[in-house]
Amino acid sequence: MTVSRDTRGHCTHRQLLISVVACAVVLTAGCGSGDAPSSPRRASAESPAPTPAATGDLDRVVKVEGRRGLYVRCTGTGSPTVVMEGGDEDTSDSYDFAVPAVSKVVRTCVYDRANLGQSDPAPGPRGLADLVGDLERLLAAAEIPGPYVLVGTSGGGYITAGYAFEHPRRVAGMAFIDVPPPFRDPPREIVEATDPRNPANVEKRDYLQVEKDAWAARRRIGNIPVTIVTDEPSAEMIRASAWASERRGMRRNVEAQRGWLVLSPRARQLVVHTGHAVEEADPELVIRVILSVVKRARRARG
Repeated sequence: MTVSRDTRGHCTHRQLLISVVACAVVLTAGCGSGDAPSSPRRASAESPAPTPAATGDLDRVVKVEGRRGLYVRCTGTGSPTVVMEGGDEDTSDSYDFAVPAVSKVVRTCVYDRANLGQSDPAPGPRGLADLVGDLERLLAAAEIPGPYVLVGTSGGGYITAGYAFEHPRRVAGMAFIDVPPPFRDPPREIVEATDPRNPANVEKRDYLQVEKDAWAARRRIGNIPVTIVTDEPSAEMIRASAWASERRGMRRNVEAQRGWLVLSPRARQLVVHTGHAVEEADPELVIRVILSVVKRARRARG
């Protein structure tokens, strides 16, 4: 778990937790309390497959549940469709570095999750079932055609994994950008900071439980290209952590993320030394990884 915020000031993955903890410390009154409640496991049921979308750009709020809508933006043409899932608290803008290059090759879609950006609010606590369900409904309502190459940055990786477990036949490839396993033995400050009842938790997401549920559901998706980009934290970054449990997790980050390799016999790990915000430190590398997965997915389909 990385403790610093990236250079643009938005949170990526568990950096969010640190910013919320800091809020509690500075305000002394605290930003929340209590253990993060567990969310029920999602029932395995196929939702209706999206119908093919017309070519052309898509840039609007799409109704996904009653009057509630999610903002989605798609550009480019070609299959498989790349769907990018941002990190914790990240809006669709977090992929502005990649969309122009990737959409020159293939249809590329980004969106804002509930409670973020231009999307409508949704009540908490939001578990893995809620997050994956929103993605399912969005793909169907916006008529975004599959199969999909799913890109998950940091905390977004749990959502793409959850979708893939439910709909393996719709997934042509995956890219994980430093998506760690669940936080073992989180300190009280982290448990309180990530409580979905905490006002500073803008996504109202049950972060710790989402991680556990996605990790516990790991299984083979298929014989598809999967690239797991994993940061190997420096000794200096590890020493900077305030919590022993976090330091232990950082030391084993490379080894632990090999747990995602079970998703496919064609899965491979790419170890980097960029810090957790890989897309900030080396955006071109992330673009290359995405396009490589697309290329391999196309080759597999003939």
